[in-house]
Amino acid sequence: MGKDSKTKDSGGKGKGKQSSGGNDENTSKGKGKGGGKAADELGTCTYVKARHILCEKQGKINEAYKKLQDGWLSNGDKVPPAEFAKVAAEYSECPSGKKGGDLGWFPRGKMAGPFQDVAFSTSIGATSAPFKSTHGYHIILCEGRKN
Repeated sequence: MGKDSKTKDSGGKGKGKQSSGGNDENTSKGKGKGGGKAADELGTCTYVKARHILCEKQGKINEAYKKLQDGWLSNGDKVPPAEFAKVAAEYSECPSGKKGGDLGWFPRGKMAGPFQDVAFSTSIGATSAPFKSTHGYHIILCEGRKN
């Protein structure tokens, strides 16, 4: 049982973003007990780097998500940041939309409710499904995490 978590961590502290070529979501799901370092890659990191698209209306966020699906999400949930930025610039109603939805690095506790939950649980390189917060409807692209 405890063996798996030790073999996953190959020595480097806090260097999760270099550890695997995008397979984080497959190896860290369902490993609640004794997951150690694997759990840190998703739910317990201290900072996350993200981009987002914010729309007031659900129809508009669904349109943006469909555009991502047609271009990238049909091949999995990985959207290159530059491509996500183009869709954010076109659809996002947040001032960050002009910067491709870039929110930079932010600590746990800075963002409210569902936004934080989704941002800190989305795998690096993955795009969330649309979700609702107190500010409207969002899609998040997680670009990195660190402690």
